[in-house]
Amino acid sequence: MSADKRAIGRRLRKAREEPPYWTRGDLARLLRNAATPKELPFIAHVPSLEGMIKQWENGRYVPGRRYRLLYARVTGRSEDELFAPEPAAPSLWRSPELNGALSPDDEDRLNLAIRKPYRLDLTVVDSLAAILAAQRRLDDTAGPAAILPATLAQTDAVTGLLGDARGRARDALLPVAGEYVQFAGWLHAELRNDQTSMHLLTDAEALADDAADGTLAAQAANFKGYLARQADNPRGIVRHFLTAYHTPGAAPAQRLGDAVQAAQGLALLGEGAAARRLLNEAEALEEPAARSLPPGTAYWLTPDFQHINVGLALLSLGEHMAAAEHLSAGLEALPPDQRHAPWTGEYYEALERARGQE
Repeated sequence: MSADKRAIGRRLRKAREEPPYWTRGDLARLLRNAATPKELPFIAHVPSLEGMIKQWENGRYVPGRRYRLLYARVTGRSEDELFAPEPAAPSLWRSPELNGALSPDDEDRLNLAIRKPYRLDLTVVDSLAAILAAQRRLDDTAGPAAILPATLAQTDAVTGLLGDARGRARDALLPVAGEYVQFAGWLHAELRNDQTSMHLLTDAEALADDAADGTLAAQAANFKGYLARQADNPRGIVRHFLTAYHTPGAAPAQRLGDAVQAAQGLALLGEGAAARRLLNEAEALEEPAARSLPPGTAYWLTPDFQHINVGLALLSLGEHMAAAEHLSAGLEALPPDQRHAPWTGEYYEALERARGQE
């Protein structure tokens, strides 16, 4: 029984049961009465037609051409209203930014793996990683509210698939699942659903540890630091960013950003000397960070972007002119698709404060 047959059956039953309400026998008689003299010999008699109506409404069969015409005459609805196929459901996996990276065959393969986890293979994992990368970029342009529902649905599907995966396919899927959970936590953080975000980021840390992926673990801790900053919690800022900074396997670009942001928290606590020591440690990471690309889970951490976090730390230390220079340089260097991302708001506000105190 196809989905289209069931959908058509529901429409036919609804049309029959709407006022003035017809029994199946009533409708059978009306259908016969609507037939022309030439059509009538080909139309079933009322008892048989009543049984056919029941089968149509149950979705077992679909009326043929003659009966579709009669339905349209009796109900006053067009044939399309009654018998058109259901529109295709929007794809859970097709993002506007994929630009053809996910072919229909890839999508079929992915959907099959979701239904039958033993069909999971490395090609499916690669497709999931590509979709996630596109979603992360879409956050910069469309914002978190627009993509949160799809991301949560995808995250549920991927983590469910992980629970049934085995062997090499599971090993490959594990960091992708961890990043999906981490990204869902980040979207909730942007929307200030702090408690939900914190739970998801903690789950992401556990998945990252299971995958032995320091970059994922560090980034989840980093996002907790972001939450603390939005909540004006300097001790939380220091705690979470230092956790990220000291996470084994974190990339140099991540450690640089984490050290600087932890320094900002120390400055907010009035511990200026400790903040400056940490900024000196961060400075020593600039060269190794510049020699390598940032990890995919923190793709924005370019050398230019690091100026923004340095600017926040200097602003909290009261060095307004230097803070304005760093913030301005970092914001001007952002790629066009990131310049007006929701997460940039606090940086533009910081730049205004720094310039106002120069």
